[in-house]
Amino acid sequence: MPVPSSYNDITADGALRDFVGWVWYETDFYVSKDWFDGRNIFLRFGSAHYNTIVWVNTVEVMRHSGGHLPFEAEVSKYFLHGATNRLTVAVNNTLTPTTLPPGTITYKNDTSRYPEGYFTQNIQMDFFNYAGIHRPVLLYTTPSQYISDVTIVTRFNETAAYIHYNVEAQSTSAVVVTRVLNADGKAVGFQKGLAGVIVLTNYSLWWPYTMSNTTYAYLYTLELTLISSSEGSVIDIYRQPFGIRTVNVTNKQLLINNKPFYCLGLGRHEDSDIRGKGVDLPLIARDYSLMRWLGANCFRTSHYPYAEEIMDEADRFGFVVIDECPGVGIKSNNLGNVSLEHHKSVMRELVARDKNRPSVVMWSVANEPVSADTNAGPYFKEVISTTRQADSTRLVTFVIGPSDYWKDQVVPYVDIICVNHYYAWYSDMGHIEVIGLQIKQDLDMWHKTFNKSIILSEYGADTISGFHSLPTTSFTEDFQVDYLKAHHTVFDVLRNDYLVGEMVWNFADFMTVQGVNRPYGNHKGIFTRQRQPKPAAFTIRNRYISLGTQH
Repeated sequence: MPVPSSYNDITADGALRDFVGWVWYETDFYVSKDWFDGRNIFLRFGSAHYNTIVWVNTVEVMRHSGGHLPFEAEVSKYFLHGATNRLTVAVNNTLTPTTLPPGTITYKNDTSRYPEGYFTQNIQMDFFNYAGIHRPVLLYTTPSQYISDVTIVTRFNETAAYIHYNVEAQSTSAVVVTRVLNADGKAVGFQKGLAGVIVLTNYSLWWPYTMSNTTYAYLYTLELTLISSSEGSVIDIYRQPFGIRTVNVTNKQLLINNKPFYCLGLGRHEDSDIRGKGVDLPLIARDYSLMRWLGANCFRTSHYPYAEEIMDEADRFGFVVIDECPGVGIKSNNLGNVSLEHHKSVMRELVARDKNRPSVVMWSVANEPVSADTNAGPYFKEVISTTRQADSTRLVTFVIGPSDYWKDQVVPYVDIICVNHYYAWYSDMGHIEVIGLQIKQDLDMWHKTFNKSIILSEYGADTISGFHSLPTTSFTEDFQVDYLKAHHTVFDVLRNDYLVGEMVWNFADFMTVQGVNRPYGNHKGIFTRQRQPKPAAFTIRNRYISLGTQH
């Protein structure tokens, strides 16, 4: 089985595609002799879905719960020198009421209608539960003393930029020397110590690419050098890219570097033919090319953290990211203490991974939970508080689904309102004429009730490529274009008030579980699953490019 990939669509075996439970991976490898010369050897997984147990030479070395974030362990003592080493990995994709995303198992006990032991996995999200080792598996080494992490926070005023840094070093006596390197690799700032502030009087800001006609997505590098205090020799060097960027919000504006930013956005999925959710570098390059072609400047990692390779490109190309955890489809039975502690742990892991990314301006703690439930208020208050404790420099939100402004228990705790609505689709199906009235009524009341800026984080209609009708009919490409345009007419009114973003659902068609309303997946994409445009892609391109030039 290839790694990284989802295993589900690799073979012609339908049982493997729909398999729920433990699968096993195993491979043999050798470790270079010089790796044992006083160095630490780490084994790192970019992600595996969902629960994972790892053995090296039959000895368990780590476990991880959660499908979209990295995990690693120091494994030097388990390796054999000059002999074959065996790596064994067990991965279980079962979703339960306490996993993120949650799910349930139903056992079919009527043996006259089902085979003995038959069960089904019930999922609470509208995308396929792809499974396997989805991201790269790496071995890397460090010296016995090394730098393990750094946290960077930036701020600026008219005269200077301030780079605050805090280093974690696995050393008792060594000295850390810090340099700031500009995009050309030239040192422009210097400091000593595990923590400090470097001041730059001549600096460049990290801007989204639609907010600057000259320099955008400017990246510096913080170079940390660990030096022996007794010998003065270099022990370790750690380099961390970063950008100088701030984010704030008012009741009517989203501000990046103190300038208004309007999100010309996309909902997305990590999803494609054959490899499922497995990281795919050519696909990542294609997707960014298409997003630039559209004129989009923002996306949400719906509905889970995306691969680090995707996030790297957002930093590099100047895309704004709403970084979302896998808290999708949370229902009333998923609000207990076990779920809460796991949810908080996932948010801490997500912040730890992406805390230094200038592209990330906002954390999303959930998508479409039961936020009108009376238990949702205290549950999400604690999750949001935990997220703010981990990172006080970014905004925190969640995405509203099955709730109304007069019932919602969670919106009081967030910095900005993100709301999904499918007017003339899941309600008043096909009646485009009601869209304008209903959007304005609902969003006006959200803003009036909570006095916070709003992003319409999902709107869209399923569209089968090649279907046409006149007059337009739902599921045709013609309907999708008219549907989007009806929304845009209202957006153009509201964006002069409190609306700070619009995010079409979805960038591309994606796979779901089988269902009578899901003919081979969800077809709300403005591109097909193979990344070819539907007419709606040209509609979005014309709009986004026009609006992007107004910044």
